[in-house]
Amino acid sequence: MPKDLRIVFMGTPDFAVGVLKKMVEAGKNIVGVITAPDRPAGRGRKLMASAVKDYAVSQNLKVLQPTNLKDTSFLKELKDLDANLQVVVAFRMLPKAVWQMPKLGTFNLHASLLPQYRGAAPINWAIINNEEKTGVTTFFIDEKIDTGSIIANKEIAIEKDETAETLHDKLMEKGSELVLETIILIEEDSANPKPQPESGVLKEAPKLTPENTRIDWAKRGKEIDAFIRGLSPYPVAWAVLHNNNEELKAKIYAVSFEKINHNFEPGTIQTSKKELKVACSDGYILIVEIQLPGKRKMDISSLLNGYTFDENSKLS
Repeated sequence: MPKDLRIVFMGTPDFAVGVLKKMVEAGKNIVGVITAPDRPAGRGRKLMASAVKDYAVSQNLKVLQPTNLKDTSFLKELKDLDANLQVVVAFRMLPKAVWQMPKLGTFNLHASLLPQYRGAAPINWAIINNEEKTGVTTFFIDEKIDTGSIIANKEIAIEKDETAETLHDKLMEKGSELVLETIILIEEDSANPKPQPESGVLKEAPKLTPENTRIDWAKRGKEIDAFIRGLSPYPVAWAVLHNNNEELKAKIYAVSFEKINHNFEPGTIQTSKKELKVACSDGYILIVEIQLPGKRKMDISSLLNGYTFDENSKLS
């Protein structure tokens, strides 16, 4: 006989909204939604709700926004929801008092084929590392990060021109399907979780920072192209533009690669009326979309129309 599920959903960004929406549309009994507190955003620093809160409120779901997941008053509120299953998508690390609370456990959706790409940015790093495939995995949460027993997974191919944005949307759709399938497995008492394999080389997916999102022009063109696609449109790969005795932070959204022998130092810029080429170790990176400080994101023709590069300009 199927179990009578009472589900608490935990998540914050757009990726989590897609999953929650599918759960609501499937008629799942969601007794509460846990998301991040409202945060100041934009020039006016106005308090903004998370994407998950906006959707949950639109569906008249009960919302909790704890600042501290170990706080006794939050733990009491959570317990009072009387959930027997918790579903976590793109949320923060849970204390044991939270994830062990429901009788049927707490499972997480992770945007990779675990155990590969454990960590905060699996979508980005799969593209950056030129992987040919990735996927989504559901697993029961334990005391470590992304290490619990695997319930189910789904695989998808990574296209040659894939960006973090396009892969995010594909994995959100695939992840929504997987979460619903996982809920049904638990409902019917047919889930068969298996420990994650630990053999072989495990690739990590660390948090993206200003340090690890800077472009290294000494790398091969194929690597640079993948790096930029894997960070587009957010948080965006960047480099320092040295031009007209200025140093500017340039955000680079899209490029193409031309494989050719040359004798230029990596980062050297060559421009024409419609082209900006940057030397790398095995050819040129052609900038397609760029943003300079104080300017909007623009295609390279628009930039070259009103911006002058000196003969010694370079990117580093």
